[in-house]
Amino acid sequence: MLSQIVAVTGVNIRSIRERLGSSAVAVVGIAGVVLVFVAVLSIAEGVKATMESSGDPNTAMILRAGSDTEMTSGLGGEQARIIQDAPGIARDSAGAPLTSPELFVVVDHPLKRSGSPANVPLRGVTAEAFKVHQGVKIVEGRAFEFGKNEIIAGRAAQRQFVGLNVGTTLVWGESKWTLVGIFEDAGAVSESELWCDVKVLQPAYRRGNSYQSVYARLASPDSFQQLKDALSTNPQLTVTAMRASDYYASQTTVLQGIIRTIGGIIAILMGVGAVFGAVNTMYSAVASRTREIATLRALGFGSVPVVVSVLVEAAFLSIVGGLIGGGIAYLAFDGYETATMNFQSFSQIAFAFAVTPKLLLVALTYALIMGLVGGFLPAYKAARLPVVTALREL
Repeated sequence: MLSQIVAVTGVNIRSIRERLGSSAVAVVGIAGVVLVFVAVLSIAEGVKATMESSGDPNTAMILRAGSDTEMTSGLGGEQARIIQDAPGIARDSAGAPLTSPELFVVVDHPLKRSGSPANVPLRGVTAEAFKVHQGVKIVEGRAFEFGKNEIIAGRAAQRQFVGLNVGTTLVWGESKWTLVGIFEDAGAVSESELWCDVKVLQPAYRRGNSYQSVYARLASPDSFQQLKDALSTNPQLTVTAMRASDYYASQTTVLQGIIRTIGGIIAILMGVGAVFGAVNTMYSAVASRTREIATLRALGFGSVPVVVSVLVEAAFLSIVGGLIGGGIAYLAFDGYETATMNFQSFSQIAFAFAVTPKLLLVALTYALIMGLVGGFLPAYKAARLPVVTALREL
């Protein structure tokens, strides 16, 4: 039987060039589904990659208890001071704790591509922030001076929003800010933000002596539990401590869920059309080879080799379509930079589409399933073809 399967399948594959028109319909249809499928889901993969690269596991983040984002958190100045004195926090050579109480607000600023206003994160930080967030590096201009209305912008924000160049004056509300530098942070989400002096930002937005989070450098990777226990048992505090890496990993679950759901629905709807295209293609292949199949059956070939040969041809066409669609998606979208709304922080995050090997493998698997589903009924018809009736067409 194996030799029969190989022989019949070989004949099928070699005869595809005689049916290029109908075969191309199936290939193009499946390629289109894979292209859209990969393009949509590469958004979720890109957002996920950006968030996973954010946050150092050796940095703790403290929010008000019950808050799942910085936007919903709030800490008073006295609470921030108490947190800074907690055990488990690293200290500099002078004995000062490496902590950064921070304020997070959003400001309206137009996007480059559409010109429409978007929420840009504006983060107020302390002088210790650059010791806590050790990946942040000024790559253009200089750092802002504390006590002045100066800001620095992340590289990703500069690429996505209008006018974020060194020397630009920006107006938000009643305040004017001068952009004095551009920073990078190894592609982390902080590159989508603007930074300034927290003590200047607080009165500008009438926040008093308040913060929304405290970032703390851990004395060692194992000291997180010590810090968490000290904060949770302190009656003066009602806070939640987590590793910064865990916080950022959880920040786009809603956005990723929406994208994956939309991508799945689109893929299913388009997949139905591609399956019908594959069915028509394989029915056409069976019809054009009716006499050939009947002759093989008359010579002693079984129905199983015939079924397998049709399914293999369908699988081959679907894989070709999947490779074409995946290849186009990779060339067109991988690394493409854009920005979108993070529904958990209500602010824009810049990211790059990520066409990963895992995503391509999933897309090829989906293409193969579409091909096999589309080839099943024609294969069944070929196996049930009456030999005597088919031979009359000779």
